[in-house]
Amino acid sequence: MTNSPSVELGSQVPRVALVPESHGDASDDAAFLAAGYGLTPDEWQRTVLRAWLGYDEEGNWTTTRAGLAVPRQNGKNAIIEIRELYGMIALGERILHTAHEVKTARKAFKRILSFFENTRKYPELAKLVLEIRKANGQEAIILKNGGSVEFAARSKSSGRGFSVDVLIMDEAQEFSDDAYEALLPTISASANPQQILTGTPPGPTQNGEVFARFRESALDGTCPIGTSWIEWSCTGRSVNLNDRANWAATNPALGIRLSWDFTEGERASFSDEGFARERLGMWDGVASHEVIDMGLWADLLDPESRKGRKLAFALDVAPDRSMASIAVASMREDGLWHIEIIDRRKGAPTWVVDRLAELNTKWKPLGIAMDAAGPAGSLLSDLTAKGITPTVVNAREVGQACGAFYDAAMEGRLRHRGQDELTTALAGAKQRVLGDAWAWHRKDSATDITPLVAVTLAMSEYVRQENAPKRSGKVWGSYGSW
Repeated sequence: MTNSPSVELGSQVPRVALVPESHGDASDDAAFLAAGYGLTPDEWQRTVLRAWLGYDEEGNWTTTRAGLAVPRQNGKNAIIEIRELYGMIALGERILHTAHEVKTARKAFKRILSFFENTRKYPELAKLVLEIRKANGQEAIILKNGGSVEFAARSKSSGRGFSVDVLIMDEAQEFSDDAYEALLPTISASANPQQILTGTPPGPTQNGEVFARFRESALDGTCPIGTSWIEWSCTGRSVNLNDRANWAATNPALGIRLSWDFTEGERASFSDEGFARERLGMWDGVASHEVIDMGLWADLLDPESRKGRKLAFALDVAPDRSMASIAVASMREDGLWHIEIIDRRKGAPTWVVDRLAELNTKWKPLGIAMDAAGPAGSLLSDLTAKGITPTVVNAREVGQACGAFYDAAMEGRLRHRGQDELTTALAGAKQRVLGDAWAWHRKDSATDITPLVAVTLAMSEYVRQENAPKRSGKVWGSYGSW
C-alpha cells in the first residue's frame, strides 16, 4: 500500500478557467434534476456546468463555444450526461453527441438510455419517451417535448442530415478539421446554439489540431466572443512527475473516484511523456525529466578529482544481465564527495565476483553494497564464498540513497571525473515511485543506469559504515590505480 499522501483530495479548482460573464446560470437546476437520477456533481463539475449553462439577460447561452480539458477517469462523462439530461428534459433541446470511436459513442448512448428504459426506477422518464432507436450508427432518444439526443462516431460526413441545438464533441484529442467542418453546420439553424469540446491533450500520433487550436485561441485571446475554456493541467519545463501535489492539482477526482494507488501504478507503468499528458494534462510537451539537470552535472565535473583514504564500493547489474558496474565513493580532503566508476562490462556479470574480491583485497574498503532484491542478488552467494560480506540494502534504503545522492548533487557537494558511462546513465535515468520516496529507473530499454545506481549505493554505504561503531586495527589501502 502507498503511504498516505500529504494531499488527500484532488483540486476542485482548475488551473485555467476562461469563462464569459453571464447574467445567471442554470447549473443548480441541472444539478438538482440530475441528482434525482443518481448524478450528484462534485464541486469541480459544478464549476464546469456553471460555465456551460450561463445565460444572458435574454436567456441565451453566454458560452456558445465550450472547451474542457481534464485527465481521464475524473468524471468528465458525468458532466456531459448532466448537460444532456437537463437540455433534453427541461429545455427540449436537440443534442448531437459525437465521439471519435463507435464504441465510445455507443457506450455513452447506453448510459443515457439506462435512465429512460428503467420504468421501475424512473417511470417519469420513460413516460417522456417518444421514440428510441438502437440500430448501430443511428442511436437516438427522442422525447415528446421535442428534446432529443443522438449519437454518432465522427467522420468526414458524420454530421450530414442532423439539425440540432447542442453539439457535443467528446474525445476531442482525436478530431480532424474535416470532421469538425462536417459537424459544425448542424447547429447553424439553432436559435440558441452551443458546441462543447471535451478531451485530453492530444498525443503525438493523434489528429488533435482542432482541440489544440481551440485551446490556443482561448489562451491568447483571439477566440470568438462566447468562448469558454476550462483546464486541469501542469505546465512548464520543471514539473516533478512524482510530486503528489501535482497529481492532485490536475485530477479533481483523486481520492474520490480515482485512487492514489491506481495513479501510482500508472506512474510506474507509463512513459514520462504518457504520464505527463494523460495524468497531468500537459500540453506543452513533457517537462524536463532529467532528474538532475545536465548543466548542473557539468558544473560538478572535476577531471582531477581523487579519492580519499576511506572507500566504499557498490555493484549493480542490469535487469537483462547484459551489463554490470562497480563504483566507488569517497570523501575528499576538502569535504566533497568523490564518485567514480571502477569497472563496467557487457555480458554476463560473473566477472563481478573476482573483480570485487581483487578490489577488496587491495583497498580494504569500508564496505560493499548491493541491492540483492534485484538482478545483482544472484551474485550474493558467490561473493560470500569469496569471503566478501556485502551490505544488502532494502527498498527503503534504496530510496534514502537516491535522495542523498540527489541532495549532494543539487547542493554542489559532489564531484565526478566526467566519465561518459556515468553521464550517459544520468541523462537516461528517470525516477520511479517507491512509496513516498523514489528510485532510479530507466527511461527506455536502451539505457544502462548501472553506473548511476552503483555510485548511489556506494555513497550510501560510505555513510552507513562511517556512522557504524568503529572497528580497531583497520588498514586502509594505498593510493594508486584500480
